[in-house]
Amino acid sequence: MSSSGNGRRSGSKKKKKGRLRYDRVIAVLVLFIVLIVIMVSCIGSCADKKNGESSGSNSSESSENSSAESSDESTPENSDGSSQGAENANFKTENIEYSDMNKGDLILVNSSYEYKFTEELNIVDVYSTRNDCYTVRDMNVLLENNVISQLNALMEAYSTANNNKDIRVIEGYLSKEEQDEKFAGKKSNVAGGYSDFNTARTFELASFPENGSSYYLLNEGVYSWIYSNAQNYGFILRYPMGKDSVTGVSSSTYTFRYVGVPHAIYISQNNITLEEYIEALKSYNKDNPLKITDGSKNYDVYYVQANANNVTEVPVPNDKTYSISGNNVDGFIVTVTLN
Repeated sequence: MSSSGNGRRSGSKKKKKGRLRYDRVIAVLVLFIVLIVIMVSCIGSCADKKNGESSGSNSSESSENSSAESSDESTPENSDGSSQGAENANFKTENIEYSDMNKGDLILVNSSYEYKFTEELNIVDVYSTRNDCYTVRDMNVLLENNVISQLNALMEAYSTANNNKDIRVIEGYLSKEEQDEKFAGKKSNVAGGYSDFNTARTFELASFPENGSSYYLLNEGVYSWIYSNAQNYGFILRYPMGKDSVTGVSSSTYTFRYVGVPHAIYISQNNITLEEYIEALKSYNKDNPLKITDGSKNYDVYYVQANANNVTEVPVPNDKTYSISGNNVDGFIVTVTLN
């Protein structure tokens, strides 16, 4: 009986040990799973944090790169490596037709460069639009209206300064037909289209004193005032002394041409002709303009070569007053008023 009893206790003890092992296995598995979950969570969290830092770093680099690229785009370099971005930011482009090269106050007309008669000018008789500070030969003397306005201002200032009204306009605009007639009659050595009088910006002056003989205007006496001040109103001597070989026309003390204030000032100060001025301007562009001052205003003047096969992209300032004139040779001249 004791043996049998010992057997039962022994079997019972074995079953108890089996249950304890199973529970322990389950507990270990559960603990292992929990550890795995915790480890996965930690790894994910660390990865997200790392990615976030990496993303922030990339974003910063991208921003810096974008800024650098933006800086590069806004400050292109010239061929010599100098930056021109700040200047370019102040310019826009105007598309100018090639035919417009033959229009404007700075067109050059002589025996080599023909006037095309394509401008839409307001040509009127000087007699009807003049002031009482000078006289006109007759009602057939014509000029472009803006030229007359400047001539009126010049003559008024002259009359006020010298108490004199002796000056008379004796010649002005000539049509192609009128110039051809003069050429045929040997009164001119150029045919229609090759005379500066065809531009409606050129005229001749004479003196008609009340108690004396009339004569072509000379740079003497009270009339010297005109030669010293005409440039301040946009006028030059078209055929100055000693420049016959340049202009192809005999010198004249009485033939004046309107070109505009800054250009007249530069031409007069440097004792050059319109031909020489047009050639000199080819050395200047928007990045290196010719600087001109008339005492109260400052100007930038530069040249743009015309595109013979298409429109020309002419750079002009965004925030300044400017004008564009053809030179009737090979390009355009931009005049910028700086103040």
